[in-house]
Amino acid sequence: MRKTIFAAALMFVAAGCSQNPEKALDNKVEETLSKMTLDEKIAVVHAQSKFSSPGVPRLGIPELWCDDGPHGVRPETLWDSFSAAGWTNDSCTAYPSLTCLAATWDTDLAFEYGKSVGEEARYRKKNVLLGPGINICRTPLCGRNFEYMGEDPLLAGCIAAQYVKGIQSNKVAACVKHFALNNQEFQRHGINVHLSERALREIYLPAFKTVVQEGGVWSIMSSYNRFEGEYASHNSRLLNDILKKEWGFDGAVISDWGAVHDTEGAAHGGLDLEFGTYTDGVELDVANVYDKYYLAEPYKRKILAGELPEDELDEKVRRDLRLNFRTEQDGYHGSFATPEHFALTRRIGADGIVLLKNNGVLPLRGDAKKIVVLGENAIRPMVVGGSSSSLKTHHETLPLDGIRIAFPEAEVVYKRAYYSGAATSGKYAYSRYDITDDRTPEAFLDEVIPALDGADYVIFVGGLNKNKSQDCESHDRKTYDMPGGQNEIIEKLAGIRPDLIYVNISGSPVAMPFSDKVAAIVQGWYLGSETGNALADVLTGKVNPSGKLPVTFPVALEDGPVKTERQYPGIQDENGLWQVYYDEGIYVGYRWYDSKNVEPLFPFGFGLSYTTFDYGEASARVSGGKLKVSVQVRNSGDVAGAEVVQLYVSSPADGEGPAFERPEQELKGFRKVFLAPGETARVTMDVPVSSLGYYNEERAAFITVKGNYTARIGASSRDIRAQLPFKIK
Repeated sequence: MRKTIFAAALMFVAAGCSQNPEKALDNKVEETLSKMTLDEKIAVVHAQSKFSSPGVPRLGIPELWCDDGPHGVRPETLWDSFSAAGWTNDSCTAYPSLTCLAATWDTDLAFEYGKSVGEEARYRKKNVLLGPGINICRTPLCGRNFEYMGEDPLLAGCIAAQYVKGIQSNKVAACVKHFALNNQEFQRHGINVHLSERALREIYLPAFKTVVQEGGVWSIMSSYNRFEGEYASHNSRLLNDILKKEWGFDGAVISDWGAVHDTEGAAHGGLDLEFGTYTDGVELDVANVYDKYYLAEPYKRKILAGELPEDELDEKVRRDLRLNFRTEQDGYHGSFATPEHFALTRRIGADGIVLLKNNGVLPLRGDAKKIVVLGENAIRPMVVGGSSSSLKTHHETLPLDGIRIAFPEAEVVYKRAYYSGAATSGKYAYSRYDITDDRTPEAFLDEVIPALDGADYVIFVGGLNKNKSQDCESHDRKTYDMPGGQNEIIEKLAGIRPDLIYVNISGSPVAMPFSDKVAAIVQGWYLGSETGNALADVLTGKVNPSGKLPVTFPVALEDGPVKTERQYPGIQDENGLWQVYYDEGIYVGYRWYDSKNVEPLFPFGFGLSYTTFDYGEASARVSGGKLKVSVQVRNSGDVAGAEVVQLYVSSPADGEGPAFERPEQELKGFRKVFLAPGETARVTMDVPVSSLGYYNEERAAFITVKGNYTARIGASSRDIRAQLPFKIK
């Protein structure tokens, strides 16, 4: 696809046409704007249905249609409702969660993911796909972590930028969300976030800046919460000063559904397109209110009365028209739920699975005669649920199905082992298995233990699901533990079968007090339509695991940086407003654990393989404004596989003041390299010296400090293979 576009561009130049496409787009926008009436301008800056805004029929401008879909294109809904329209031809490909995509550490694969889901959106005639989400994982309790890309802004930004490019190669706009500071779901509609400017600039904004300046994203979704006392959907500092003026964003800012609160704020604050007002964004369905939106008739009245300037409206219309024209239908129709899409989903899922522990029990031998599969998550659909990410998929191969397919000759015995509760999230629920079972843990064990006799392998598939208060929009988790008493059950089973294999299905870290008692731990995330096949590919060794954690797994919640009530979930002031204070500052995720010397259960960037990788001769030098790092990596095992080479930089530690208050180390680069047995490759990374600085609040700028630094090259944040000094003069 990219080669075709490149060739077309050469033909365009060769034909002698000198007009820049972006200039032509701007001219088209200005010409159209000059012909629009006030009513037509007002119409295009707010919704006409739950997921569409009107075009301008008189001028031949079509409607603009949005779709929830960072993990797949959701089913059609009714005009005035979030309820499904009941179509029979809208069952999509469900892709792995974005946390899984981040765990691949593979930017090329991120492009393919975006391109594929963009093809499905184009087939369904969608202009805007509402994703990806790139908010930082600040606490494991955030119910929406599974939709995001982990705890590090560099990793999240690099993966998301390629995902965005992939989507938009189909002339479907990505809508990156949620801008900004949507790091918890508890009281998300009103919390007021307080944090230092340095933390804002170093941790919470960089990924968004990357998707704007490197990904070229066409739309951004504002978040529900307040920042500096003002709602994000009309926060002029975030939307006008930083996003549009400082970063040069030329696309449209779209509100989250129900995130707009007054006309003046929306008019002045940088919002371009209003959706979902007079609903709570999830449950409440109210029809025929679109003309009452804050940017509808109330906005028009204030303009006519001279209370608000029309030039602000014109700027919104420019951006909305630009979004519309960039996503115009042009004869390309995309593709939908194809074998190729399902194959890609399977590959992404397998590449994102992280092998966390293995005493040699994995990969499974092909001659196994009896395999016992335990755990509710082996049979529980995960594509449904989670609220706005819930999908109606063409099929979902469950873990039990995948294992049975991989071992057609073996006796595969299934026992439930625990029950986490009935489904409380998911409007398209389906299952071939009965997931209702409220027996006691003792009763489950009484059934399970006899089944273990004679088993070659015992695999427990547990973790979280997409129910409310687990991995689900609008609800945070209430505990770091897993539901259904799994910890105790797994520990008892491991006492009987020390070779127990535990597969964790979740989008967030969970407590694993049994980790030292089981033989293997596999982090399975939510893998979409091909979940069971992707999981079986890794368990059997058909795919050598290469995923690395995009988020730290702490031993206990209290080990992390968020420790006080004012940090999370926040404290109510005298007016009942929830105030949340990011007192941990820049010490988020591995930055906290490394700097405070706290041992995690599994560190950021960690992941095992069925082969081994040796790191050899390495170098680091500064030249031409860049840190140039090089290292030789050799596959020293007997299985082909991929290694993620990670570059962390440690800043000067001598001195006083903000310049020297730095994390122990920070991720500054990574490369994924595929090697055959015995093969050696030289991995190189060029990092701008300017990216090694810190944000100086007094100077309102990033400053790179002179001094002695250390480049740390490793297989994870805690597995450093080479430390190389370098100096910035």
